[in-house]
Amino acid sequence: MLKYAMIGGGPSAFVGKVHRHALALNGHAKLVAGCFSRDLEKTRQLGAQLELAEDRLYATPEELSRLEAGDIDFAVVVTSNEAHYSNVKTCLENGIHVMCDKPFTHTSAQAEELVELARHKGLHLGVSYTYAGYPMVRQMREMIARGDIGAVRFINCEYPQGWLAELLETTGHMQAEWRTDPVRSGGTLSLGDVGSHIEYLVPHVTSLKVTRLAARLDSLVEGRLLDDNGTILTEYDSGARGMYWYSQAATGSVNGLKIRIFGETGGLEWFQENPEILHHMPLGKPTRTLRRGSPDLMPGAMAYSHTPAGHPEGWLLAFANIYTSFCETLIHGQAVDFPTGDDGLRGVRFMEACLESSKQDTAWISME
Repeated sequence: MLKYAMIGGGPSAFVGKVHRHALALNGHAKLVAGCFSRDLEKTRQLGAQLELAEDRLYATPEELSRLEAGDIDFAVVVTSNEAHYSNVKTCLENGIHVMCDKPFTHTSAQAEELVELARHKGLHLGVSYTYAGYPMVRQMREMIARGDIGAVRFINCEYPQGWLAELLETTGHMQAEWRTDPVRSGGTLSLGDVGSHIEYLVPHVTSLKVTRLAARLDSLVEGRLLDDNGTILTEYDSGARGMYWYSQAATGSVNGLKIRIFGETGGLEWFQENPEILHHMPLGKPTRTLRRGSPDLMPGAMAYSHTPAGHPEGWLLAFANIYTSFCETLIHGQAVDFPTGDDGLRGVRFMEACLESSKQDTAWISME
């Protein structure tokens, strides 16, 4: 079993617990060390709950990476956005493989530096774009690659949430406070938090590359400093077109990630809140409903499926699938499909282009 350390994910943090649960489900790695908080006492408090040795609980990420190098197999970085760059860098400098939460870094220059450092050190660097771990997303990807819907013509992807439909950042809400702080979040709110998932998912499923975009980023909630809603027009290297919408001010929405791909001979549709189902709409024929776990799915989708059809799987198992691919890469020494630092770099460049477009009144920005 691999051994890992966690940086961030303290007692009151949401995402750190999710990563730990996913790795427990994954079954390939055991948590042995941590620097869970800037407050050493909070790190010790959580470490005791997780039954970690006290001498493997650290005051700083630098201390952890220096003293744990050579013993742990990888580190998981789940701090708030502003600390991703420095924490990933110190791990890589000490020869430690890293899985980092998204968005990867504040700037593309930072992301480029980390990708090059990992390459120079011969280390694996992952970014936790969770939704690629769903079996029916893998099915969608393999069907498009096989030509089941012909050449892609149009892509529509959306991710509405409603938890920031009010000005929560003024109420002491911890998750809202740091996300809406321009310094800590990196100059974006919802674009980095949920729009980044759309950016990763579309090329992952279609293998297409965005060549230019036009974005409008809005702050719908009065008094908010950063974007809580955005619409983005996209063009791809194949000539296909697309439209993205993300929001965290979509009142009443929960986690409505949906992707629709329309090709010359058919379409595909998947909805994250009903992840067991993929709709295939072949040209001139009735819509087919494909179910996770059914025996006629593609090999990649079957490999990501863990329970019989009709026994629903969910977000944590999708997360675990990402870690399975990452851990198998470390175990076997050859790359297995997982979101990489290069994907994270592309995502940061995408966000920078969206910000520039919106500042220029939704001007078209080249991504080439």
